[in-house]
This record gives sequence, C-alpha cells and structure tokens, in this order.
Amino acid sequence: QRVPAKQWYQRRVRDEHKATNIGQGFPDFAVPDFLQEEVKRAVAKPSANWYTRAAGHPRLVKALSDEFSPLFGRSIDPMTEVTTAVGAYEAIYAAITAFINPGDEAVVIEPHFDCYAGDMDMCGGKLIRVPLRPTGDGTLAKNWTLDRKEFEEAFNDRTKLLITTTPHNPVGKMFTEEELEFIGGVCAKHNVIIVTDEVYERVVFQGSKHVRIAALPGMWERTITVGSIGKSFSVTGWKVGWAIGPAPLITQLQHVTSCTTFTAPTLLQEASAGAFEREARVKGTPDSYFDWLSGKLEDNCRKLADAFSHIGCVPVWPDGGYFMLVDTAPMGWDFSDENTGRCYDVDCVKWLTREFKLATIPISVFYGDRNRHLAAKYIRVCCAKSDATIEKACQIIRSLKKA
Repeated sequence: QRVPAKQWYQRRVRDEHKATNIGQGFPDFAVPDFLQEEVKRAVAKPSANWYTRAAGHPRLVKALSDEFSPLFGRSIDPMTEVTTAVGAYEAIYAAITAFINPGDEAVVIEPHFDCYAGDMDMCGGKLIRVPLRPTGDGTLAKNWTLDRKEFEEAFNDRTKLLITTTPHNPVGKMFTEEELEFIGGVCAKHNVIIVTDEVYERVVFQGSKHVRIAALPGMWERTITVGSIGKSFSVTGWKVGWAIGPAPLITQLQHVTSCTTFTAPTLLQEASAGAFEREARVKGTPDSYFDWLSGKLEDNCRKLADAFSHIGCVPVWPDGGYFMLVDTAPMGWDFSDENTGRCYDVDCVKWLTREFKLATIPISVFYGDRNRHLAAKYIRVCCAKSDATIEKACQIIRSLKKA
C-alpha cells in the first residue's frame, strides 16, 4: 500500500521534529495584498457564496479562456473547453479516471509526482515508467533526457494515456519544442491522449522557455492541459485547478468531477478570476505577479544552490518550477549502520530531519522499483519559500560536514 510523500512529511516534519521545511512544495510567504482584496470582494457578493456551475464558475472559465487563448494560439471556448476542479490534483484524477479502465496502460515520464501512480491503481490501470537520465552535464536539468527508443517501446495497443509534467517535478526540466514534438509524434502514432501537468508554468528561469505541447501542430485534439491557481498565485490551500482541451475530452472530465466534488469552492473561483483579470491588466509592468514570482524563486534557488555547493553537494540547476535536485553522493555519508533496509535517500532525509531539523524530500518516492537506482543519492528541495525559511535553511546546510 502506497503512502503519499505528503502524508509521511506532515507526520515527521511538522508534528515530530518542527523542522525547517524546504521539502514540501508549498509557498510559506504571505498572500499578496491584491489577492486578499479579491477574497474580500468575493465574499461580499451573495452569489459567490452559493453553489456555482459544476463545470466551472462562469467568471473564472472566461478569465482562463482570455488568458490561455493567445498562449495556445486558438480561441478557447470557456463553456466547453475549460473545466475547473478542486485543485490540479482532482483535474489529474478526473483525466485518469475518465480514460483508464482495468487493464489499460499509461506511460509516464519518471521521476513523477506520486499521485499519478495512486490514481492509476484506483482505476485498475498499469503505469509504464520511462525515466529521464542525466546526459552530458548532469548538473543542468535540461540535460536530463529520454532514451527515445525506450520511450517508443513503452507504447502498445493497451496504452491510453501519456502523463507528463513541464516544468518538471522533481527534476526542474522544461521540455524543449523539439522534445515535445517527438513525444507528441509518438502519441499521435499510437492514438494516445496526452495529460500534461503544467502547474509550474509561471515559474520560468532566465534563459528558459515554457513550451505548451497542446499549442504544437496537431496536438490540441489529443491534449488535456492541467493548471492551478495554487501554484500560479502561491495559494496552494485554495485548491482551485483546471483542465483545458478539446470539448470531446473535457466533457469526460466534467462527468467525473460532477460525480465527485461537484464543484470547486465558488468563493475562491470568483477570487481567482479577479486575480487573472488583474494580472492581465498589469502584464509587462513591475506589478506583474507572474514576473515577480519567477524572479523570486530563481533567486531563492540560487541561494540554496550556493549553500549546497559550499559543502560539496552538487545541485542540478533547474529551468524553472518550484524544485531543485541535489546530489549528496560527494558528501560520503553512510547510513548502513541504521540497518533500515530503506533507500539511501530516505535514510538521508530522515537523518537531516532528525539531527539537523532540515526537511527535504527523498527522490526515490518519485520512482517505481525498477529505476529507483538512477537517482539513489539525490534529494529534492523547494525554492518557493519565504526569505526567513531560505535563510535558516542555508545556515543549516552550511553547517553540514562531509563524512
């Protein structure tokens, strides 16, 4: 039975050790003033406190259509080509549930977010994992790539979905247009639906570019793109997500969500719509939240990378997103005397949490058994943290010693 990494961390980090948390992917800094004002305005509206349209609050799906139509290079119908959900988590669950029946398969690029495996288990499907491997300079996330022959061989007549993430969690890689054209071509050849988790799309570091596979020629018709207010505006507790795609696919997700949660909270959908409308007005100005977020998280990431490099660890510089991998192998730490029988990275993370009150995430939880060895001594850290958290984490990191 699979225990999600989040549950393990809530018990160990928050409840037992009170550790400085640079592991879990949630921002711990204050909600910006404009978002607080949007909530105040929303709660004052009587209709924002009622049930709303099950497939998405009208104001929010209109705002999402306005935002994403130019990014996808097409006019998106807010009523038939957008649906909202209780976070991106539910949107992904709905996509998998809608299209996977017992015995069906989905290809996923590994390492991968843990919920994909759980959702497939509940549907009786089988997850076929194809790993990213560091090639050339493995200290750059962009150099973690697919073996294309291995990727193509993962598909067969039972394959119904490809699940992918860009910017990638946990590697921090942003797939290039050429890579996505190859991936899309394989999916088209096998008539496979693509579920692309793009919740970190607003965090793009300098020199990188976020490419949307659904915007590539011939890909719209087979692609479901998932996004999140929580990651876009640093309010992960709001749990408002969405899926965008062609009506024949989105309709199937709407059937699932209408029978599970029925609707995401009206109040927060209303406030989310206001946030997107505000961002559209200030786009390209110093008031843009999306621009600030990318710059802030890149600065945080640089501070953490410098601290880990200082003690001899090797950071893997990301293209964007919330996370950075760190190779701890050069430290020579040995946990064999603990005799836990667990993966090295799990023992390492527990040791850092217990002895130094520093919470990180073991990478092995993002792998199946077959490929877990590929990143055996890597840990994941989150850059979406407050100045105080980053400063405290860097102090702890710099105090660590080689064996």
